[in-house]
Amino acid sequence: MPNPPGLHFNAFVWPHGYHESAWRVVDDDPRSVLGLPYYADIARTAERGLMDAVFLADNLAIAEYRVQHLPQTQFDPISVLSALAGVTEHIGLIGTGSTTYSTPWDLARRFATLDHLSGGRAGWNIVTTITPLAAAAFGKQKHLAHADRYARAGEFVEAAISVWDSWDDDAVVGDRSRGVWADRSRVHTPRFHGKYHYLEGILPFPRSPQGRPVLVQAGQSPAGQALSARFAEMVFTGPATKKAAIDFRAALHARAAAGGRLPQHIPVLPALMVTLGSTETEARRQAQHLEDLASDEFRWQNALYTAGLDPDGYDPDAPLRAELWKDTEAPSSRAEQLYAAARRQRRAPLRQIARDITGGAGQLHFIGTPEQLADFVIDWQDDGAADGFTIMGSTLPNELTAFVGQVVPLLQKRGRYRRAYTGSTLRDHLSLPRPDRP
Repeated sequence: MPNPPGLHFNAFVWPHGYHESAWRVVDDDPRSVLGLPYYADIARTAERGLMDAVFLADNLAIAEYRVQHLPQTQFDPISVLSALAGVTEHIGLIGTGSTTYSTPWDLARRFATLDHLSGGRAGWNIVTTITPLAAAAFGKQKHLAHADRYARAGEFVEAAISVWDSWDDDAVVGDRSRGVWADRSRVHTPRFHGKYHYLEGILPFPRSPQGRPVLVQAGQSPAGQALSARFAEMVFTGPATKKAAIDFRAALHARAAAGGRLPQHIPVLPALMVTLGSTETEARRQAQHLEDLASDEFRWQNALYTAGLDPDGYDPDAPLRAELWKDTEAPSSRAEQLYAAARRQRRAPLRQIARDITGGAGQLHFIGTPEQLADFVIDWQDDGAADGFTIMGSTLPNELTAFVGQVVPLLQKRGRYRRAYTGSTLRDHLSLPRPDRP
C-alpha cells in the first residue's frame, strides 16, 4: 500500500489563544499582543515546526461587548504578514480579505505585493463577511444578503485573477542597451465588466512569484462550497464530527472534479482547537480551567454576533425569537448552529442555548497528550476526513510550542510529515502547481 501524502498544518494566530479565557491564564503581559514581537515569535515557532502557513483572520467591525471580554487586535492582516515576511524565510502567510468590503483591484495589488515581498508565500483567505456591523463602518446603510454576498464574491475572485494575470511571466526583459525594462506586448490590460465589479488597469508591477497567491476559502454553506469548488486551493472548515468532515471533503472534491479540477489540488484543513498535557488528566484539567473562567455574558452575545445578529437587540433571559429559526434558512453555518440549538431547546432562554455553542470557526476541541493527538490526526487522514489541520491553540504560544516540539516529531517518525521544507513558496509546501497565465 503506498504511503499516504504528507500532512499539512496551518497555525491559526489569535491573541493569547483561541479559547476566550486564554488571555486570563497565559503568562504574557495582556498588552503584548499589540506589538510585532508577539506575532513574530509565533510565526518563527510555526516555521520551526515546518508548518505550511500562519493564518490570520480578520474582523472589519467589532461589537462593543467584545472589548470587555477579549483582547482586540484586529490589525490589517496584510500589514502584519508583510512584517512577518521579514522575520521568517519559509512559512506561508495567509491573510483574510473581504469580498464585500473591498475592491478587486486594490485587494489584488495588496496580496500580490505580499507575494513579492515574501518571495512567494502569500495566501488569501476569501470571506464574504458575516457581521452586519461592518456595513456602517464602510459607509453602507445595509449589509448584503447571503446569496448576494456570494454572487458578488465569485465575480470578485474572477476580477482579482484578471488583475494578477495582467503581466506575462516573461514580461520583464531588463535590456539596458535598448532601454527596455519590460516588453509592452507582454502586458495585458484587464477589462473586467461584470454585474458587481468594473475594473480596468494593469498592476503597477510584474506577476508575483507564485503567479497568484494561494486561494483559501472557509465557507461551509452550499454557496460557500460552490465558491470553494470553483476557486479554492485550500479549504478551511469547522466540522462538528469526523463523519461530517468526511462527507464535506468528499462532496467538495466531487463537485470540484465535475468542474474539471483535480481534488488533490484542494487540501482540506479543518479547524482544530488543541489543549495538550503530559497526561490526559492534566490536559483535561487545563481545559476545564479555561471553561471555568468563561463568561455566560460573553457566550450568549458571541453566539448572536458570530451568527450575524446584533447582541444589543436580544434579551438573554428569553428564548430566541422563533421567526429566526423556524422554517428559515440560516444565512451562514454559524447561524445554523445557533438556530439548531434553539430548535432543540425551544423554551430555553438564549443564555442557556448559547452554552451549547462552540465559539468561532471550529467546533472541534482536542484535549489530550501529544501521542493521542498524533493518533487523532492520522486517523482523520486515513479515513478521508482531512488533509491536515488548522491548529488553533487554546492558549498561545503554549499549545503551538507543544505541538511543534512534541507532536511534529511523532508524525515525522511515523512517516506522515516532512522533515524539511522542499520548496520556497506556499504552493511548493502544498504541492500545488503554479497557475499559467491564460
